[in-house]
Amino acid sequence: METLSGKTIVICITGSIAAYKSAELARQLKKEGAVVKVVMTKNATRFISPYTFETLTGNRVIWDMFSQPGMSIDHISLGQESDLVMIAPATANIIAKIAHGLADDFVSTLMLATTCKKLLCPAMDKEMFKNGLVQSNISTLKEMGFIVMEPEEGLLASGIFGLGRFPDPSFIVEKTKYILSEKDLSGLKLLVTAGPTIEYIDPVRIVTNRSTGKMGYAVARAGWTRGAEVTLISGPTSVDPPRWVNTVNVETAEEMYKAVIHHYKGSDVVIKAAAVSDYKPKGKLHDKEKKHGKPITIEMNPTVDILNELGNDKGGCILVGFAAETTDHEAYAIDKIHRKNLDLIVVNDVSMGDRGFASDKNEVTIIDRQGNRELIPLMPKLEVANRILDRVVALRKS
Repeated sequence: METLSGKTIVICITGSIAAYKSAELARQLKKEGAVVKVVMTKNATRFISPYTFETLTGNRVIWDMFSQPGMSIDHISLGQESDLVMIAPATANIIAKIAHGLADDFVSTLMLATTCKKLLCPAMDKEMFKNGLVQSNISTLKEMGFIVMEPEEGLLASGIFGLGRFPDPSFIVEKTKYILSEKDLSGLKLLVTAGPTIEYIDPVRIVTNRSTGKMGYAVARAGWTRGAEVTLISGPTSVDPPRWVNTVNVETAEEMYKAVIHHYKGSDVVIKAAAVSDYKPKGKLHDKEKKHGKPITIEMNPTVDILNELGNDKGGCILVGFAAETTDHEAYAIDKIHRKNLDLIVVNDVSMGDRGFASDKNEVTIIDRQGNRELIPLMPKLEVANRILDRVVALRKS
């Protein structure tokens, strides 16, 4: 799922200082295409105004079941006609109420009538969160089918550093996508490589390429969202790794080779999106080479061809390669798919400034072993990643 388009999500906000962060959560969910509805406890309105959420979502906010007209049966319809109801932030008080079946306000009444998926995002002082009663109530709710997103460590409102901090809204959005996505890759082990590799000339200077890792990271994120167990092997990049993905950091082509071989066995799908250096200096200089104003020659040796090694020992694994080209794109790609025993190859023109390297968008052509071509027009890389994974799913069914 690229977005949350068409999904209806209810955010229940309770009386926590973290309630102000729910405004950003509502904004991000709406940006992803969701229909967002907000319910607040009376205590929550002491921290942030309902009108803030009405402005952000375009929908009325329910905060009092009795003084607001027309609210009498909304606790039934909201919980049964939505795709997800989340409590964010969830205080110790609301967690206890739900765990013990209490319903003395709109939020607790709504939760007892909810039949769709339910997500709790606890936020409280660290000692409260560690309290045995709170943990027992959370365990009870998990047993009842609630999904609980653990709080983060950080500086709390009390001024103490500890576990209990409200998660970053972007992480909650990512978790929401996971919850509402079809798990068509469930049970599969997906290995993804991403980013550039670097080769050292001396302790200061390197040989590398323009890859930022954005495409490979998008594939890893999309694979996790669709239920796969994902391992991401990444060269140096400034892109934040997907939160729930096992990320292995490497630098050189040799390090990436060793990491890939270590994780390759047992993988069901391998997607090699990394831009691995083809050559490396014959030897790394021990000290920094001083500038002396004269031309220098650096002898280069080829690096190990990781994709070729995998193709020679593929077994039942689906192997997907990338071809970043500037000329004769498809001719090079078709040669590569057969020479390296690939199932699919993803071709992109890296000479274009608005796509490929360093861009958040890409335009690619996916080619299979039979020469069938599918042009994926310019779109965000996460959407491209899902289109690639769609082809992987189709291959597994064929």
